[in-house]
Amino acid sequence: MALTDPLGDMLTRIRNGLQAKKDSVVTPSSKLRVRVLDVLQREGYIRGYTSEEVAGHAGIRIELKYFEGQPAIRHVARVSKPGRRVYSGSKELPRVRNGLGITIVSTPRGVLSDAEAREHNVGGEVLAEVF
Repeated sequence: MALTDPLGDMLTRIRNGLQAKKDSVVTPSSKLRVRVLDVLQREGYIRGYTSEEVAGHAGIRIELKYFEGQPAIRHVARVSKPGRRVYSGSKELPRVRNGLGITIVSTPRGVLSDAEAREHNVGGEVLAEVF
């Protein structure tokens, strides 16, 4: 079966892994997924990730992060979906929980968090929100 939303699939694997109290989850690899994981690692939502071979294909093992037994990520949701793309300018980027969370944005300067996008004064496609 063809995967229509690879990024949504990765976010769902992370959400399910956190719910099941897993140490890590494995997902197929792609450039976009790696860029989103870079943002999550910079912002402190995951411990890290490593590349590995999964059934003959490139994969990524994502090390999940917990704080005092609770997941570091309480909510992760895909904003822009294949059926409805969501774009935003640098001034209109949504704030998640009054700045406690982050919005992940795909910009001409790469995949950035909302704070980084505002700092560089660029907008783009709003990929996901995390808090």
